[in-house]
Amino acid sequence: MLCTEPVNVEHIASCHSGADIGIVHLGLGAFHRAHQAVYVERNLSRHEGGSWGICSANIRSNQQLVSQLRDGGMRYHVAEYRDSRDVTLREVTAIREALYAGPDGPDLEALLERMSDPGVRIVTLTVTEKGYYLKPNFSLQLHFELKSSLGSGALLVDAAAIAHDIQHPQRPQTAPGMLVEALSRRREAGIAPFTVLCCDNMPDNGKRTRQAVVELAGHRDAQLAEWIAQHVAFPCSMVDRIVPAMTAADFQRLAELGVDDPGAVVCEAFSQWVVEDHFPQGRPDWEHDGVQMVADVAPFETMKLRMLNGSHSLLAYLGSLAGIHTVSDAMQQQAFTALLQRYMHTEAAATLTLPAGADATAYADSLVVRFANDSLRHRLHQIAMDGSQKLPQRWLQGALINLQAGRDATCTALGVAGWMRYTAGSDLHGNAHGVDDPIAERLAALHAAHRDPESLVMAFLAQEDVFPSELAGYPHFVKTVVDAWCSLQKAGVSATLVRFLQPVL
Repeated sequence: MLCTEPVNVEHIASCHSGADIGIVHLGLGAFHRAHQAVYVERNLSRHEGGSWGICSANIRSNQQLVSQLRDGGMRYHVAEYRDSRDVTLREVTAIREALYAGPDGPDLEALLERMSDPGVRIVTLTVTEKGYYLKPNFSLQLHFELKSSLGSGALLVDAAAIAHDIQHPQRPQTAPGMLVEALSRRREAGIAPFTVLCCDNMPDNGKRTRQAVVELAGHRDAQLAEWIAQHVAFPCSMVDRIVPAMTAADFQRLAELGVDDPGAVVCEAFSQWVVEDHFPQGRPDWEHDGVQMVADVAPFETMKLRMLNGSHSLLAYLGSLAGIHTVSDAMQQQAFTALLQRYMHTEAAATLTLPAGADATAYADSLVVRFANDSLRHRLHQIAMDGSQKLPQRWLQGALINLQAGRDATCTALGVAGWMRYTAGSDLHGNAHGVDDPIAERLAALHAAHRDPESLVMAFLAQEDVFPSELAGYPHFVKTVVDAWCSLQKAGVSATLVRFLQPVL
């Protein structure tokens, strides 16, 4: 079945007016176009226009997408698949300006000017975990007072891009650097600061974004850092929608629906956005467009990170080692379904404080159905990217909670062994794959230096920017990781899952 929504003509006619832009977004990727922009589209359509249109910018790569959106009149399509036969096709015009401010990009000054515009009251971000240049924080109760954030060392000040932004603050290369420069301009001009809304998969993502921005500002001007800490709101949010990277097959499917659009996005029908309601300069009335505006995002965020994202990572590493390419293909195998069910029900759920009205069992069951959606070719290698940045919040904090409570962490240990083996750069059949991770070279060096499984596992666990140091102090967990590594090497993924998941299988 094909469903389409009518396009609001008045909205489209005004799409190039700067006065109609109230949101700047950093990270013009597929997820932003399929998620946040769709919610904004609903809001603009309901109000027949308005001042909450989006200026969206790519700041690292993909200038071609910016050009494609401009060439398409700032219109693109989102195809939402409930299954392979039921698709809703939308035309989205909420993004009213597209900029490229990546390396040697032409639009950095235009982006900073837009962020400094008094009409812009919200800046949102989807730049992935590594885009904040923060060390992982393993404490279960994080504190973000100004004095501690300036001295915490959480910001990776030795990273080349951050070092550049410290030396050249008016020509920033990073998202934190762009936020600091734009906020500095607003402060100097006497303009109220925008609200910064992080939409990336990080625990306490608003607080972590604040940490990066305040600490970076402190390297520039202590008074600016103080002003940001006192006057800029950094609400937390949780986002959920499966949006695979586009493939030639996806574009062919859209062509069969009559859509010829290089900026189109394919995604699942399900979508969720939970936002902490703290916007001093105002916000769209998103609560009427399906957004959950709440006082505390943390329970939603942790449930999603550990259950959905944690399960995705299990599939990504163990499935890739088995030569499986997509999530839905992995879910066709009983062993992987059993792995996810045991992980979610016995490990992840035990660590959660659930939001009011939530049911962990029902949520887990719904995820199994979503993952089995055969209309989405969600590649496991896409999910596997940046594992060193993702695993602390997806697996490791939860594993530590379980181990401290004397509970089981077998599925997490399997996943850790799978990730370690994945970073060797090949599957269990010898097929090479790239390892897209900020510390990929360091991990490759560990594989070269440690041939004995136990020493290799201990060398990985000693990487304190990935693993909480306490994990290595649980001998049973370490032994399970070593045993899983050896079993994967000798027996393969399926046999390993059967062995470790008994009596489930």
